[in-house]
Amino acid sequence: MTAPSKRVSGQEGFFWKTKTLEEMSNAEWESLCDGCARCCLEKLEDEDTGKIYFTHVSCKLLDSGLCACKDYPNRSDKVPDCVRLTPENVRTLTWLPPSCGYKLVAEGRDLYWWHPLISGDPNTVHEAGVSVRGRVHGTEDEIPDEDLEDHIVQWPALLPKRARLKKRPKA
Repeated sequence: MTAPSKRVSGQEGFFWKTKTLEEMSNAEWESLCDGCARCCLEKLEDEDTGKIYFTHVSCKLLDSGLCACKDYPNRSDKVPDCVRLTPENVRTLTWLPPSCGYKLVAEGRDLYWWHPLISGDPNTVHEAGVSVRGRVHGTEDEIPDEDLEDHIVQWPALLPKRARLKKRPKA
C-alpha cells in the first residue's frame, strides 16, 4: 500500500510552509493572523457536550470596524480571560474558526486567497466576508452574560462561499 500523495500547494517555499510554528519569528507568527476578529467574539460552551457556540457579541477591547484590538499589548491585563494564541494551544483549541490562519498552518493546510499574506492586502479578509466587520451587535460590557444565549449565531463557524473560492473573484 502506498501513502496518499501530498496535496499540491502553490504556497511551497513561503515561511509558513518551511518553518514549524515554533521556529517562526514573532513577526512571522503575528502575520498568520488574518484580521477576521472571529476569535474576539464571545463564545458559550455546552457543559454537557463541550460544543462551542459563537455569539455576535465581542470582547470589550475589539474595534469591530477595524477588526483589531484597541489595546493589543495590554489585552491580557485588561481582559484576564483573553487567550493568547501559542504554537501549543492553536493545535488544541476547539473554538478557533475554520478559516483561522494559525489553525490552517498548524494542520499543514494552505492559507486562503483572501489572507493578507497571500493577497498582499489586509482588506481582502473583509472583501471575502470572513471578518466580523458590520456583524457585531454589542460588546461584553453592553450585553450581560445571562443574555448571551439570545445572541448565538452560526456564521463565525462557517466560511462564506466567496471565501472558499480558490482565487479572488473578478470584480
